Amino acid sequence: MFAGNLTRNAETAAAEYTGMIHSSRFDIAIQLEARAKMSARSPDYDVTAVNKSGRKVRIGTAWNETGNTSGNPYISMQIDVGLGPFRVNAVQTKEARAAQSGEFEIIPLVSNGLMKSGSISGELTAMDADNAFTGYIANMMFDLEFMLIENSYKTEETHPDYRIEVSSPRGTPIRVGSAWMAKSSRTGNDYLSLLINTPDGDLRVNAVQNEEQRGGQTFSIIPFIDSGDQAQDAGAGLSLVA
Repeated sequence: MFAGNLTRNAETAAAEYTGMIHSSRFDIAIQLEARAKMSARSPDYDVTAVNKSGRKVRIGTAWNETGNTSGNPYISMQIDVGLGPFRVNAVQTKEARAAQSGEFEIIPLVSNGLMKSGSISGELTAMDADNAFTGYIANMMFDLEFMLIENSYKTEETHPDYRIEVSSPRGTPIRVGSAWMAKSSRTGNDYLSLLINTPDGDLRVNAVQNEEQRGGQTFSIIPFIDSGDQAQDAGAGLSLVA
């Protein structure tokens, strides 16, 4: 569960990018400093931060990348702050690209692998405005309240329709998954396919309406069953193509 931002600095700055990464455990200021490349796939940057003793330390590496389908540039980072390595991408909204802004949003790329749904309870409710949903998902080990926010990065049919967000203790939005609108090939009913990064790993669930709920704003979250109805590319993890 990670969120953050990255800003391109003036060419005269020592660090080409500065930003922040957030999780439910930390808020860390980071810098991306250019490094000499030894080969085409060598990292373009060292990711550095300042520890509690005031010492600058290297916490990861980063690469300049280009989206395969969109052709949009983004930055891929691998970071380790002492909890094990994790991957994130820094991407731009359509508005930021149009304005030639140096502002990027940091989003998760992959997480801990797919877990079985098991015994899951949850509910999803459509909000009256902004094409958003609010909901929760819980079992005996975790209880997450979240929101589905419309994915402003969607440029391909297979891209997620929504990003799934929770709030950190300080109120920072943290993206923990993706959701796709889908339609059952058997019943013709609309539902949502969700992929959520829980504390125990990635979890696949569907949000469906029973007979009493149909036509209303409330969906029940049920364990994912592979029946061939899942949304296309819904197994793409937490990646979000710019």
